[in-house]
Amino acid sequence: MATAANTLSALLQRTSIDDHEEVLKACNASLKHSKGDLELQHVKFVALVKLDRYNDALRVLEEGGDRLKQRVPTERAYALYKIGDFEEAKIAAKRISEERGARHVEAQASYRSEDFANAAALYRNLAGSQTANESEENDLRINSGATDAQLEWTRRGDLVQKKKLGREDLEAFETAYNAACGSIARGELGQGEMLLKRARDLCNALDDLTDQEKIAELLPISVQQLYVVSMLGKTEEAETLASGIALEEIPDLSTRQIAKNNKLALSSPSSNPYLSHRLFHSTEKPPKTDNLFRLQAERMQQNGLALDLLASKSNGVIKATGNILSNSIPTLSSHINNISVLNAAAHAQSQLAKLGLKQILPLLEKRPKDIGLVMTIIQLYVMTNNHGSAITVLDSLLKRLSESQTPSDQDVLYAPGLVALQVSLYTSQGRKSQIKTTLAKAASYWRHKSKPPTTLLQAAGLSLLNSSDPEHQSLARDVFATLHTQDPGSKSATAGYVASHALTSPGMVSSEADTLTSVARLTVGIDVAALEEAGVPSLPSTSTTAASRKRALDEKPKPAKKRVRKSRLPKEYDPSKTPDPERWLPLKDRSTYRPKGRKGRQKAAEKTQGGMSGEKGAEAKAGGGEGVIKAAEKKPGGGQAKGKKKGKK
Repeated sequence: MATAANTLSALLQRTSIDDHEEVLKACNASLKHSKGDLELQHVKFVALVKLDRYNDALRVLEEGGDRLKQRVPTERAYALYKIGDFEEAKIAAKRISEERGARHVEAQASYRSEDFANAAALYRNLAGSQTANESEENDLRINSGATDAQLEWTRRGDLVQKKKLGREDLEAFETAYNAACGSIARGELGQGEMLLKRARDLCNALDDLTDQEKIAELLPISVQQLYVVSMLGKTEEAETLASGIALEEIPDLSTRQIAKNNKLALSSPSSNPYLSHRLFHSTEKPPKTDNLFRLQAERMQQNGLALDLLASKSNGVIKATGNILSNSIPTLSSHINNISVLNAAAHAQSQLAKLGLKQILPLLEKRPKDIGLVMTIIQLYVMTNNHGSAITVLDSLLKRLSESQTPSDQDVLYAPGLVALQVSLYTSQGRKSQIKTTLAKAASYWRHKSKPPTTLLQAAGLSLLNSSDPEHQSLARDVFATLHTQDPGSKSATAGYVASHALTSPGMVSSEADTLTSVARLTVGIDVAALEEAGVPSLPSTSTTAASRKRALDEKPKPAKKRVRKSRLPKEYDPSKTPDPERWLPLKDRSTYRPKGRKGRQKAAEKTQGGMSGEKGAEAKAGGGEGVIKAAEKKPGGGQAKGKKKGKK
């Protein structure tokens, strides 16, 4: 039996059978009689790999032991990659030295395990090798572009060596698509939209793809276009794109899930939230080999929780987010902080202003270092124009972080976003000294770090440069010296370096000053006289702005004009004529009323303001002739003389 097995093994090594199923059947039949034959196991493993039965192939390797694994190390790493065990595949490929195929597997496994820095380095080394052929160069260019785009998405753009668009990026639809993704990740949406259209045109122009293959390649491009035009506010174009995306035709479940998410996000706010919730959660879960990247999965989780809130599932959101937040704060992770905001919204039942604050403020006692919660409270205070309380909440958080002994808390304390929020709130209250103190502390902290935030240091340096405090000016010099050392080609860093040393040591920066654009060139074409004539516009002070804002809040809004139904209007109503404002008064009380007859005039006179009623009024009018009452003349002695009676004639 052993002789027959050896004969079959030798025969299989010399044969050129193209049907891998037949090879597999022959191996299985022979292995029944010789289970330990290493050659047969090797052939069976290769046949299973060719048939894409990677789990079965790995099972054969386990049965064959270390001797068989040593024969096919690269194939084993590739099989691990194909079943979705990316970390193990990366480790297995890394152990194989001096083999180009192993480097490809390691780079692909690193990419899928989101070790993009290692993948980028491997692709650069492969591209720089002399053994690369033409077809491999094209694949390396495509894979390198995809890796660079992922580095941009994960905020590791400093590792991307190629930032500018090249001619080779526009030659194939794959490279154009990857370049578009990189531009979108950097926030260059306009260029990303242009590159996506270019990728679509290149794909449609290919002759070696069938119509069905073109549709499969164009669908991911359409999904990405839908995201871009939505972010650009092109609603009509986005709706047209969304209507043309057939979800059932997308082969990749991960891409299908993203497409459904983007189409739901485009739906109007008045749409049925319960239907949107059901559609969102009806997508089939992708397999392990087609899982979403972490950034995509986090966005999908946040969108799912937002739909839960719209569907009145607040308790479920509180429970789900509470488990995530239990051991994750304080942190600078945008995902964790967004989860915290959703947790606060669930507790507040999506109420805003004072009603929302009433429900959220008690949470601050349980999670005093929760950045997302603090940001939500500050936002609600700002919405109610209560900047003082917002500053109080922020100062309390900063005090707790400064007293912490955990090193990571210090990174949170001086995070650029948190520093920018402090400066913004202090600016609204006109606290200029506190702004400089905040920026000075942040600059002192980050100046000694290996990768400081350049934008924060530049803002701090400019602010401290205008300070009259000698310590602040000294710190500004150190800040700009650090920036200039890190990036000598930066014009802003060089200008700050020159300006900070111009008064104390001008000779030290004379060579750097010569590299800057001259003042004469900067001011050429500017009419100084015209500018002086036009005057300098002045901005309103903080107090004036606050007073005008308060006055605007105190002003009551004008009531809306009521609409009168036609059934309530008179038959002869003319809208062009102004109605009589006294139409609701009785006829005799109107200003236009004129009594008729003697009795009518007499009654009207009795009701005249200032007149006397009754008989006294009538007598006064008859005696005076004009209705004017004359004052009685007083006689000496304090009394009135009695009138003499006239005798009868």
